Amino acid sequence: MGSKKKAERTKYELAPGPDVDLRRKVVRDKRGRRITQDYADRAVADVRAKIGRGRPSLTGQAARSPQVTFRLPPDLRAKVEARAKREGKRVSDVAREALEQYLAS
Repeated sequence: MGSKKKAERTKYELAPGPDVDLRRKVVRDKRGRRITQDYADRAVADVRAKIGRGRPSLTGQAARSPQVTFRLPPDLRAKVEARAKREGKRVSDVAREALEQYLAS
């Protein structure tokens, strides 16, 4: 997936203005602790751990959903992407539905 598509999905925005060089400028959090690059890295890791990654599990539990990966010819990939876009779904949703229909027949 291209970087343009990834950028479109980003759900956060950076604060306006220039970056701060934490080695040269003293910046403190609301408790008065100095914010260093290590502090910022730990804070980001903590937030990522709390919110998790990806979509909710299809199992309905906290367990990860089993994953299947396979390759498609470019023309089939383009067709499924177009269908997903038309239906307002993700490619994985369309593929899952198609596999469910195939196995039900």
